[in-house]
Amino acid sequence: MSEREEPGDPVGDCIFCAIVNGQAEASVVHEDDVVLVFMDLAPVTPGHLLVVPRVHAVGLEDLDEATGRHVWTIGHQMAKALRRSGLRCEGINVFLADGEAAFQEVPHVHLHVFPRFPGDGFTIDARWAVRSRELLNAEATAVQGAFTT
Repeated sequence: MSEREEPGDPVGDCIFCAIVNGQAEASVVHEDDVVLVFMDLAPVTPGHLLVVPRVHAVGLEDLDEATGRHVWTIGHQMAKALRRSGLRCEGINVFLADGEAAFQEVPHVHLHVFPRFPGDGFTIDARWAVRSRELLNAEATAVQGAFTT
């Protein structure tokens, strides 16, 4: 795990661990033995939810697969709930940032689920470019070589 925190135990300065343990306030939407879902304090749009595993895990690599599956299952259910909620919701984004370079701001795995509508101000921008088949094949080979089940 290199220099990352050990997964599992709450980390003293982790705001999500504090919320999970009832030591910090949150507007809770759903909770079970595995996850807590609450409103994002600084939402992209009204209704922005965070699905947070109760166990502390910095990134996806630190999260056991059963918990990861449950996070995504609850995220899917929350997306359906947002569409039925009466909040403005013409689309949904499901977003997970894994690592600082990916814009992860809180070092505790969390899934964003938020309503979208025209003019909401959220953008995703990149230098989209078609890559050659040769490069794509080489990248696919690299990932295949690292893949484990």
